[in-house]
Amino acid sequence: MEKTCTNVWNSCLLIIKDNIPAQSFKTWFEPIKALRMEGSVLTIQVPSLFFYEWLEEHYVGLLRKTIKKQLGDDGRLEYNIVVEQSSASKPYTTNMPSNGNGAESKNQSMPIPISINKDIKNPFVIPGLKKLNVDPQLNRQYTFENFVEGDCNRLARSAGYAVAAKPGGTSFNPLMIYGGVGLGKTHLAQAIGNEIKRALPDKLVLYVSCEKFTQQFVDALKHNNINDFVNFYQAIDVLIMDDVHNFAGKEKTQDFFFHIFNHLHQSGKQLIITSDKAPKDLAGLEERLLSRFKWGLSADLQIPDLETRMAILKNKTYQDGIELGDDVIEYVAHNIDNNVRELEGAMVSLLAQSTLNRKEIDLNLAKQMLKNFVKNSSKEISMEYIQNLVCEYFEVPIDMVKSQTRKREIVQARQISMYLAKAHTKSSLKSIGHFFGGRDHSTVIYACQTVEDLIDTDKKFKGYVADIQKKLKMS
Repeated sequence: MEKTCTNVWNSCLLIIKDNIPAQSFKTWFEPIKALRMEGSVLTIQVPSLFFYEWLEEHYVGLLRKTIKKQLGDDGRLEYNIVVEQSSASKPYTTNMPSNGNGAESKNQSMPIPISINKDIKNPFVIPGLKKLNVDPQLNRQYTFENFVEGDCNRLARSAGYAVAAKPGGTSFNPLMIYGGVGLGKTHLAQAIGNEIKRALPDKLVLYVSCEKFTQQFVDALKHNNINDFVNFYQAIDVLIMDDVHNFAGKEKTQDFFFHIFNHLHQSGKQLIITSDKAPKDLAGLEERLLSRFKWGLSADLQIPDLETRMAILKNKTYQDGIELGDDVIEYVAHNIDNNVRELEGAMVSLLAQSTLNRKEIDLNLAKQMLKNFVKNSSKEISMEYIQNLVCEYFEVPIDMVKSQTRKREIVQARQISMYLAKAHTKSSLKSIGHFFGGRDHSTVIYACQTVEDLIDTDKKFKGYVADIQKKLKMS
């Protein structure tokens, strides 16, 4: 077989995949593209300078061995690093250094100067001070010290440390932290802000939720001071925007955030954003905004494994000045595996039970408490509840879902209800069909297949189903 850049790199990937964890392979090697082969030199393209630095620090030995196996002793690897500044994309190529350094400096765009008007209207103004002083809106309890590191969050935490040390000066700007509910996105984002304020107190750092930003924007429009609103945000050095997925459908707000984002980024300011999904999976956001979210690094937070959950519990009890036996900690960590928030909630319940009942925290008390906790949090969901939730979400009458009407919005609500009833209840297909207007099981099968097909092909529809499922989990 002829050695093309693609088949050589694919052969390398097969070896690499067998030698590193699946998540690491997905994060660090799947985004790489093979560009060209010239003699025994293979050139690959990586998305950012941070990618190159991470590969050199963590995988250079494995890469050397793999290239040597595929191309012989003379085999070499070169990187083509795409650095996106504003709308321009600039390739940057370097040979793989032998000692992890020796990379050239990338071309940086010059910051755009900002003139700060001392009379700018400040949505977070501290009363009595005339100049621009910003309350960062940070929770001081959210620090790196009490954010427990594990395989589930190591990439995001490491990137957060780098951003905190040099805000606006790294290749991962913006830093996007995404993951499910209760996995620590807000904690980590605010930990970065707190560390920056500690080390660089003159920096203007601001944490704001998407909902708060939207409300401020609406108020600014209402009071005809939108310029003050924009000027304030453009003066921030480190902007932490929480839950950007809530921008979905708010086109005017997205438009203004887009211009604020561009100004801050071009001025060398740091942006940190959080979301419940990766950029590619966000529905209802403008493509130009999503493309900017991809400029830096997107790091996900996953459900922690058992060891990390135990470490989180030990850290929590240490912070509270409480000693617990390892058997109790292991039991709680083993039985609560959804997210960190639920894990800490279980521990709070356990401590409350101990205090109120004046009982020592032992394994028996943990089993007794956890039995009720798990039972309450995993109660069975009824078809009636699913139907009511879907109808409320789409704003359609409940009785219409069970009718024979073929209106598109009614059929959609009915099919989603059947799909969720099959996924979240123990009811048979026959029972589900009977509940939704006396239909047979084949109608239920067709409905479920239709919903699955639309989830795979329609991003907006997928967002609908995801939102409803999130509400079900919170019930």
